[in-house]
Amino acid sequence: MKLDPHEQLRLLRRGAVEILLEEELLRKLKRGKALRVKAGFDPTAPDLHLGHTVLLQKMKQFQDLGHEVIFLIGDFTGMIGDPSGRSETRKPLSREEVEKNAATYKEQVFKILDPRKTVVEFNSRWMAQVNAVALIELAGKYTVARMLEREDFKLRYQNQQSISIHEFLYPLIQGYDSVALQADVELGGTDQRFNLLIGRELQREYGREPQVVLTMPLLEGTDGIQKMSKSLNNYIGINEAPEEIFGKVMSLSDELMWRYAELLSEKDLDQIQNARRQVSSGSVHPMDFKKSLAHEIVARFHGTIAAESAREYFEARHQKRTVPKNIRKQFLPPDRVWICQLLVDLQFARSKGEARRLIAQRAVKVDGQIVTDVDFEFRGNVHRLVEVGKTRIAQVES
Repeated sequence: MKLDPHEQLRLLRRGAVEILLEEELLRKLKRGKALRVKAGFDPTAPDLHLGHTVLLQKMKQFQDLGHEVIFLIGDFTGMIGDPSGRSETRKPLSREEVEKNAATYKEQVFKILDPRKTVVEFNSRWMAQVNAVALIELAGKYTVARMLEREDFKLRYQNQQSISIHEFLYPLIQGYDSVALQADVELGGTDQRFNLLIGRELQREYGREPQVVLTMPLLEGTDGIQKMSKSLNNYIGINEAPEEIFGKVMSLSDELMWRYAELLSEKDLDQIQNARRQVSSGSVHPMDFKKSLAHEIVARFHGTIAAESAREYFEARHQKRTVPKNIRKQFLPPDRVWICQLLVDLQFARSKGEARRLIAQRAVKVDGQIVTDVDFEFRGNVHRLVEVGKTRIAQVES
């Protein structure tokens, strides 16, 4: 999508907290060349949630505008542990934990980004080559006094809480990633502002044009108070079952749903604002808008059929207080079929890879028994029932 630079800037402002600096971004856009847009994700947990997708949606926007998007997996920094917003030293992850989590990140990210247009990088590619001399040189680019300007470090220092030396290395290495990747733009949450700005400074130090920093808000979890986090159990995972995602979105407060709509929906802001006016005037019930938002989010990660089933399940169980009648479909299987292929054929999974993930999550049952073997064969003359979650149920025709 080729747009005038001013129109691109208008679109990129949506949802952003800050663009440092807007005039620099406009100048880069006016050159007419694809920008290198970087966002880093440390694989500290095995699954992505809707909080992560705020950044991913902005990356997709850059991608749709014709820019080069770099999804950076911080497999090296993940072993240090990002100190952002922490009141104590984060426990480092092992290489095995990082590699396992990184593999699932790489699979899940393409539910939003276009795999043909996305560069996936790992910062161990260059950091593993950095020797002690180079690391000392990097550490010499910044002072302890500047590091202590960072709010979480400052508070821990004032409260006489320990700060490990390796934690000072984290923002430096994140900044060096921008040098290595020659990033034109770096995206991050508001809690990453300090680290993102270090990237600008280090690029100058290494004789490069500084990147533009674009910060996005931290999405509140389902509690509406703290940022979305698996550890706080207020998250909505993008790999969760469709009915779980739908139900969690429906549990949001009416006020919080507008926040989710603005940050996660692909609808135009004018449409969302018009819907908000209709809800305020009483011409549209807030639940109707919330259902449409839940449907959009589920469809993005699981497809339209799963979203329809999730909506039907929610309405039957929570509004009509009944069990949905038509969530069960009938089918005629061959004598033997690989379970992953069957899930795709039944449209219970969009790909064999997704089918494998559903099995790994213990979400697939055959005749009431959880399937744990990805090589399991469904036998048409033996087995009768396939279930994925609560809404995707298929029964062999009798």
